[in-house]
Amino acid sequence: MAVYTDVAADELAAYLSEYDLGDVLSYKGIAEGVENSNFLLHTTKGSFILTLYEKRVARGDLPFFLGLMTHLAKHGITCPQPVENRHGEALGELAGRPAAIITFLEGIWPRKPNAMHCAGVGGALAKMHLAGADFAMSRANALSVAGWRPLFEASRRHIDAAMERELGSEIDFFEAHWPKDLPSGVIHADLFNDNVFFLHDKLSGLIDFYFACNDFLAYDVAICLNAWCFESDNAFNATKARALLQAYDRVRKLSDDERRFLPLLARGSALRFLLTRLYDWVHTPADALVKRKDPQEYLAKLRFHRSTSSLADYGL
Repeated sequence: MAVYTDVAADELAAYLSEYDLGDVLSYKGIAEGVENSNFLLHTTKGSFILTLYEKRVARGDLPFFLGLMTHLAKHGITCPQPVENRHGEALGELAGRPAAIITFLEGIWPRKPNAMHCAGVGGALAKMHLAGADFAMSRANALSVAGWRPLFEASRRHIDAAMERELGSEIDFFEAHWPKDLPSGVIHADLFNDNVFFLHDKLSGLIDFYFACNDFLAYDVAICLNAWCFESDNAFNATKARALLQAYDRVRKLSDDERRFLPLLARGSALRFLLTRLYDWVHTPADALVKRKDPQEYLAKLRFHRSTSSLADYGL
């Protein structure tokens, strides 16, 4: 979450007049995240999240995101729910941007994830994959392999020659070797620790579905290995990874092919987040209320995965 577009009080009041949410008590921007402008909204009827969708989020994709949250909640996944206005619409426009209000989830995201957190995430991710199996809508992953080279081309002049060669070589590799026939379905695609809430050491909900799409289910697992199973010095933690994978397997067992390709998918996931972080690092406006994320973290993870050939190399 972040704030790129500010909202004036009179604009907000006019927008909320179409909702049955009571009177505004307060609203403030949320700096965490990188994609959309988000505000924590307190009214006399509760707390909500107001989201303005910025340029990287296509307006045509919004029914998928909002519909997916509704679908998952009906199938037992605790996640935010879109709030409809008095006309039965969940999507509107505010400050020149598509906008929606979603329910607020209680919980705290773990700043220092441990093996217990990783197990909770693994189980929740598998349940989400099963719950999304009969979701009627679909959306291609715009940030899969085909989207990596354009990100690289838009950012390459800002990096040194050695890194430029390394990233170009990685993209060449994945364009030639990305798997084609693994089990697919709806994935979250961004299940980092700031998108998972816990209460009293129990997972209480998943948030931020605005990268959700259809892709390999094991790719979602690979994203989580990168997001949850490395230490602050970028050392891989096999104990955390084992907890995550075992919890996932208890709900939805990974196939032999999925396990075989998991190191490659993790390497590809590291490249994807390196490239988007690099792009955001050089293209984010200086006055945006957003915490930019260092791409170097994912360069270290990429190099780790490149040194492996099977899950045995991870200590798993």
